[in-house]
Amino acid sequence: MHSLSLSQPVFTLMTATIPTLFEWAGGTPAFELLFNKFYDKVLADELLEPVFKHMSPLHRMHVAHFVSEVFGGPKTYSETEGSHYAMINKHLQKHLTEAHRKRWIELLLQTADELSLPDDPEFRSAFMAYLEWGTRIAVLNSQTDNTTESPDTPMPKWGWGVPGGPYIP
Repeated sequence: MHSLSLSQPVFTLMTATIPTLFEWAGGTPAFELLFNKFYDKVLADELLEPVFKHMSPLHRMHVAHFVSEVFGGPKTYSETEGSHYAMINKHLQKHLTEAHRKRWIELLLQTADELSLPDDPEFRSAFMAYLEWGTRIAVLNSQTDNTTESPDTPMPKWGWGVPGGPYIP
């Protein structure tokens, strides 16, 4: 049996606290500003305006809170504004196209750049991965009259993915 003497170095693995995507992006104010400015662009866009022109004035903040929660922020959306199931149902019968999806992402990324959301490869990779995943699900759900999802479908949780954290030079 080996015993540790006081003269031997003791190595401890110190793990850095990795911020959530929500924290790294700047928290609730960053997401609210992002989606507020983004939906200004949507309503001025020839392709997207017809899809969104009848949205509730609260739509911008609901989407900001939904994405904030998905990225590790407070449960504002699921506790006071809706659920993942409710979000799915909002897309039913909207008949979104691939052109709508791509333009939506293009305008959101443009807005993220204008507002200087983090542009490190790790954050943008995770951000893009969620946008790809979420918008593709929205397009699929928009082609149907009802969903097979359960009303208690949990909110998605999105993290850093393979890189495992933000790029820190």
